[in-house]
Amino acid sequence: MRCPYCYSDNDGVRDSRIVEDGKAIRRRRFCNHCRRRFTTYERVEGLLQVRKRDQTHQDFSRVKIERGLRAACWKRKIEAEEIQKLAAEIEAHILDNYEKEVTSEEIGNLCMEFLRDVDQVAFVRFASVYRSFSDAQDFVDELTPILKIKAKAKKKKTSKELDS
Repeated sequence: MRCPYCYSDNDGVRDSRIVEDGKAIRRRRFCNHCRRRFTTYERVEGLLQVRKRDQTHQDFSRVKIERGLRAACWKRKIEAEEIQKLAAEIEAHILDNYEKEVTSEEIGNLCMEFLRDVDQVAFVRFASVYRSFSDAQDFVDELTPILKIKAKAKKKKTSKELDS
């Protein structure tokens, strides 16, 4: 393994631990050349294929999900750890429910479903890119169901307060 700081390939493993419920191994490494420490992760790849819209295939990558979630959550009050946890939950759901192939559309829909519960602004941002919104009406169409649910919840809360 090459050191990410000095690019020397003279390192040693100091510690190895199983992480992500046994789906990965985290290794703490020490570069014998520049004396800095770094972490690497080992995961099995290529088990699940993603079929893209243009019908091409590529290996499933949680990193891509994280990148999309991070972009949607940019400048929102969402911690990096929460984004990583969200990506891990999405990955676990996909690995539990699909054996060999999943479509990019199904992954995008899952991301939106999970984001809707975390942050509605991030959800709309993700949806606008994923669904290729072209004008303001697309935003209105996506927001209408959310606003209806919110209005119903507010109405229920108000009626309960009046009953008390």
